[in-house]
This record gives sequence, structure tokens and C-alpha cells, in this order.
Amino acid sequence: MISPKEKAVELFDSMSGIGDENHHCTTYVAKQCALIAANEVLQYSKAHGFIGLTEYYEEVKKQIIGTF
Repeated sequence: MISPKEKAVELFDSMSGIGDENHHCTTYVAKQCALIAANEVLQYSKAHGFIGLTEYYEEVKKQIIGTF
């Protein structure tokens, strides 16, 4: 599994449209979308008792907030 920091960058890049000439958005919008994605995984993992995944995505969320 990649580090939480790497996953945060991966999510942000996916949402910002980096490398896609037809899709671009602001840093703010990409950050908010990445946070929504991380929160969705967190909700699912908490509901199903996936403690390791929950801890991982809590850190991913912190990285998104602190980095972008």
C-alpha cells in the first residue's frame, strides 16, 4: 500500500485533472473533491469495522488538508 501522503497526492491529482487536457479545476475544488472521496471511504470503513483502512484514510485526509 502506498503512503497516506502519496494517496493524498494521487486523489488530488485525479480530481484536479492533471494530465487531462479536457478537465481542469481550481486547487480549492480539487481539494474539496479529494476530501469528499476520502470521507466516503472513511464512512464505509467505519461502518464495516475496517480499522486499518479507517486509520489509513484518516491520515490521507490530514495530508490532503495540510498539503493542498
